[in-house]
Amino acid sequence: MRCTIVVADFAASPMDDSNKPLLVDRSNDQLIVARLNRPDRLNAVSLPLYQHFNILLDELTDDKHVRCLIVTGAGRAFCVGADLKAHGSTDPTARERREYVETGQRFYRRLQTVSIPVIAAVNGHAIGAGLELALSCDFLVVAQDAKLRLPEIGLGTFVGGGTVYTLAQRVGVARAKELIMLGEFFSGREAEAMGLANRSVHAGRVLDVAFDYARRLARQAPVSMRLAKDLLDRAQRLDFETAMQHEAEALLQCMGTRDWKEGIDAFHEKRAPRYTGE
Repeated sequence: MRCTIVVADFAASPMDDSNKPLLVDRSNDQLIVARLNRPDRLNAVSLPLYQHFNILLDELTDDKHVRCLIVTGAGRAFCVGADLKAHGSTDPTARERREYVETGQRFYRRLQTVSIPVIAAVNGHAIGAGLELALSCDFLVVAQDAKLRLPEIGLGTFVGGGTVYTLAQRVGVARAKELIMLGEFFSGREAEAMGLANRSVHAGRVLDVAFDYARRLARQAPVSMRLAKDLLDRAQRLDFETAMQHEAEALLQCMGTRDWKEGIDAFHEKRAPRYTGE
C-alpha cells in the first residue's frame, strides 16, 4: 500500500508546502502518516520540526477515530539527527539552548505517551536524534541496509529523548552502553537481531510492512490498546504486585466498555468485531 502525502493545515505556519518540515497524510481516517520533510538536509531535526509535530500530536489527542500513527522520512534518509550545520552557523544564547533542548524532550515524551500505537518506518539512515525519534515509537520497521548510530558522546554532546531508558529497555543495559558510549554504526539487520527493531526489510518494503502493522493494530479494541501501551511502558518501574493490581484495574475498566460486549458478541457470532472505543 502506498500513500499520497498531503500537507496538514498548520494554521500557525505560513510557509508553502515544499518548505514545511512535516507532511501529514490523512487519506485514511484511522491510519495517519507523518513524513519528516527536510530531504535536502536528510531530515535533520530542527525547532520548527518539533513545533509542527507537537501540533499534530495535539490534534491526534483530540481525534478519537485515529487508531495508529506512522512516522517516516522524505527522500533517502529517515533522519540524520541534529542539524549540525545550522548549530555551527550561530552562537545560541543559554536561553535558546534550553528552549531547543526542552522542546525536543517534551516532544519525545509526548510521542512516547500518545494513546495510540506509533510505528517508525525507518526508510533510511537514522542517526543521533533520528534514532532517538525511532526509539520513541512503539514499533520499529527499518531498512536492512540503513545505517544507525548514536554519535553524541564522540561529538562532546549527549543523547536525548529518554534514550538512556528506551534503548536499555529494548536491548538491555550492556548493549545500550556499547551503542551509546562507542557510538559506532550498525545496520538495520543488526538492529533487528539485537531486538532494537521489530523487523528489518528491503528499503522498498519498509512503508508496506509498517502499514501491515498499522492495519492489524487498528482492528484491536482502542481502550484495551491504550491501557496495554501505558502499562507496558511503565512495567519496568513497577514491582510485581503493583503491576498485577494495575492489570486488574485495566481489566475492570475494559469490562465496563461497549467494546467488551462487542468483542464477546463477535466471538460467538464468528465475525470480526467492530470496535468504537466506547
